[in-house]
Amino acid sequence: MFDPAAWLQATRPLAQVNLVVPLWLGQALAFAYAGAFSLPTLYALHMFAALLLLVIVFSNDYADRDSDAANRTYNEFSGGSRVLPDGRLRPGELRDAAWLALVGLSGLSLYLALWTARPWTPAFVAVAALLVWAYNFAPLRLSYRGGGEVVQGLGTGVVLPLLGFYVQAGSLAAFPWLALAPLFLIGVVGNILTSLPDVPSDRATDKRSYAVRRGQWAARRHSLELLVMAALMGGLVVPGLGIVGVALLAAPALALVAAAVPLLGSADAEQRDECRRFILLTAGAGHLQCVLWSLALVVVGLLRA
Repeated sequence: MFDPAAWLQATRPLAQVNLVVPLWLGQALAFAYAGAFSLPTLYALHMFAALLLLVIVFSNDYADRDSDAANRTYNEFSGGSRVLPDGRLRPGELRDAAWLALVGLSGLSLYLALWTARPWTPAFVAVAALLVWAYNFAPLRLSYRGGGEVVQGLGTGVVLPLLGFYVQAGSLAAFPWLALAPLFLIGVVGNILTSLPDVPSDRATDKRSYAVRRGQWAARRHSLELLVMAALMGGLVVPGLGIVGVALLAAPALALVAAAVPLLGSADAEQRDECRRFILLTAGAGHLQCVLWSLALVVVGLLRA
């Protein structure tokens, strides 16, 4: 029997922010550096993000079904959607739904390629699908072998901003390539954070996530350090941003980082409330930094118009 509530749970709506924010930033870069922005294109990219999220979360739930079944320290940011461990859906249903979402995503990319003169859009879908495969499935299965954080850094910190820029501007000629450095770091941090609550089950199922390989305390410390590094690279993202501007745009995110510092020594997966709070503060810092850069880029674009 079709269970709408189970399918909604499987879509993990909260995870949409991980895709929408870098897409927004890519479009803001297009507005600031190329003077390009189209509202219908914004809508199309939101549909792109929604379909891509389905490919990602359905594939991840299917690939991680054994690890998720052993997970007792999960929260809303980790451990999958829980529809498989709870018996609400079957693995084959999620696998088939992931393929269906990929077909829809490919169709949307072909529309953008043929009717909006964006011929390279299907290539972005191909790269995204390759990253999802490399992260989840054999022979690479990097989320288990180690290196999943690099895959997520490339996906959310490189591919999505490039896609947002390209679809809005129609070309990557004006793209500020050095801006990808802080965006990649923020993407890496996102993966480190979502591995934190799952450490006990990841260890039990031989999943070598960043927090398992480096230890929980080191993973928390590294996530904060990488965020600070990224926040201080704002001059690579927003054109004409001096030292004062970098500091002003970094200050709110750094305040959240500072609030997370007292949790460094105690927010292990077994301390579920503290772990959740650490993730909220640190992930919030990364997203906030991207939003502030996006707003600054919009201002730059308006001033140049």
